[in-house]
Order: sequence, then C-alpha cells, then structure tokens
Amino acid sequence: MDILIADDEFSSRMMLEEILSPLGDCQIVENGVEVVAAVSKMFEEKRRFDLICLDIMMPEMNGQEALNEIRRLEKLNGIASQDESVVVMITALNSLQTVVDSFEGGGCSAYLTKPVTKQALLDKLQNYGLV
Repeated sequence: MDILIADDEFSSRMMLEEILSPLGDCQIVENGVEVVAAVSKMFEEKRRFDLICLDIMMPEMNGQEALNEIRRLEKLNGIASQDESVVVMITALNSLQTVVDSFEGGGCSAYLTKPVTKQALLDKLQNYGLV
C-alpha cells in the first residue's frame, strides 16, 4: 500500500509513520503544497496513493485546500470516485463546521481528532478494507 502522511508537527508525523509503516510504503510531507506535489508525482509515475493522512491545519496550503486539489487531480487523471485515495483528515479542531467542510466540501473519507490513537486509525482503515 502507498501511504502519504501530511502534518506540520514532527511528533504527529512520526506517530503516524510508526502506526502505518507496517502496512505499506510511507512518504512524509509537512504542508499542503508538498502534498499536491507528491500526489502529482505519483500520477506522473502512473501510480496513486491508497491512503492519505492529511492534517487540516498546515502552512502554505491547508489540508482542505490540498484535499480539493487531490480530488481535482484524480478527476483529471481519470480516477473513478470508487477508486479515489482514502483520505483521513486529522485535526486538533473538533468543530462541527470543520467536519462538515471536510466531508461535503472536500470529499474526505474519514475524520479523526488529535491525539490520534492507533486503534482509532486502524478502525477507520478497516472500514475501507485497507487492513
């Protein structure tokens, strides 16, 4: 499985990598601009990420903006909605509006609040057949 971890906090990136590295190859980035670049590079290689863990609050381009661009790139590359990357939005913000924006506006697959636990993340991944 190809996994992209995007978070501007070092400790969050390392924790997610520790949980997810046994499941596949992890790439790690620190902001939304790097997310879009990584997704674009995968498409250039005729590949895609199976899972993207995306922090909402990041510098340069936030997670919601990055998610919108990911979904745009998927459409541009002929990816059908059922074959889109599973995107788990992760944030310290537990507001109803943020959740609604992530699902309806951005098309995220799942949503977790920090601190993320291993079991909570694995439960979400199991719902999508990734574990």
